[in-house]
Amino acid sequence: MYDKKTDLAGPGVSTYEELENILPNDYEPILPPKERMHALFEVKKYIEDNLCKELNLFMVQVPLIVDEKSGVNDMLDRDGSRTPVTFNCGLGLKEPIRAQIVQAATKWKRLALKQFDCNLGEGILTDMRAVRKDYFLDHDHSSYVDQWDWERVITDKDRNLDFLKDIVKRIWKVIYGAGKYVQELFPKLKTSKYSDFPEELTFLHAEDILDMYPDLPRKQRETKVLQKYPAIFIIGIGYPLKDGYPHEMRAADYDDWITETKSEDGRTMHGLNGDILVWNPVTRRRHELTSMGIRVTKETLVKQLEMAGQLENLKLPYHQKIMNDEIPLCIGGGIGQSRTYMYLLRTAHLGEVSVTVWPDVLKKMCAKRNIFVLE
Repeated sequence: MYDKKTDLAGPGVSTYEELENILPNDYEPILPPKERMHALFEVKKYIEDNLCKELNLFMVQVPLIVDEKSGVNDMLDRDGSRTPVTFNCGLGLKEPIRAQIVQAATKWKRLALKQFDCNLGEGILTDMRAVRKDYFLDHDHSSYVDQWDWERVITDKDRNLDFLKDIVKRIWKVIYGAGKYVQELFPKLKTSKYSDFPEELTFLHAEDILDMYPDLPRKQRETKVLQKYPAIFIIGIGYPLKDGYPHEMRAADYDDWITETKSEDGRTMHGLNGDILVWNPVTRRRHELTSMGIRVTKETLVKQLEMAGQLENLKLPYHQKIMNDEIPLCIGGGIGQSRTYMYLLRTAHLGEVSVTVWPDVLKKMCAKRNIFVLE
């Protein structure tokens, strides 16, 4: 029986011996680097323009660094396993600013909705860059992170699964549309070697997937279900399932994973959040594209912090603004840019669509399989 606590350790945790058995042996890049960059920026523009249209968003600037004492940085999980890069800045100050490089802009975006005077049903889209130094570096996890982080103002009446699903469908429509658009511009991408992008998403609750594969670890459950449904949205990530463990750890202070919901057949479920995952025919593996959710209210914030053993965080400025109703109710998420490029441009490695650092052991392993990362 696998160790369920270890299974919650987060994405990208593995060994290079295991990774060597995973990488494809028959890979041939469809587009050379120059052409791939042209295609990448066509996808980028298409997605940014159409996300703004579909979700009523507008582009804004986003921070790379935040003040540590603000509580705005994204801690990703609630187990303290992934910490941000922290440093002093401010030459000449008696007390330098203790700054952190963001791991994501999740909390900042909620504050930004008020800063940019967003109306009901209106929101923001960012071209976010971050550093997550505690990732295991493999073919689809990098310490350099690029995301389309977005956030939109909602009402209390919107805090339900039907609204969540409608937003998810709109996002998938944009991603699918970007895939078809780039195939028109670069016809080589439409190849019989790989299955085409699925037009529809399948919605499943994390409880449903656990019921389907009760004896498998989380990632293997996702892999199995994606072989049946090649594009899925997993609802309810963060609340303990019937086996006593969440599908995956989720920070306690942004997504609402505690609110009770009902399945179509009347079962009590939890969570107003989730992830889009797809089957990647190039890597022949699960491939996460986006995490998102309806955000916490002041009531669900307290409940989730209590469950996570983090009630002391209520003293932080960000949390106080939620408790004092100073920032709006909202929905938001982050769409992995390089992850999306990798999927739509049929590459086997994040390093073919982004420039960052990779260990020599990984680069040598990839080179044997005709996978060459950008440097």
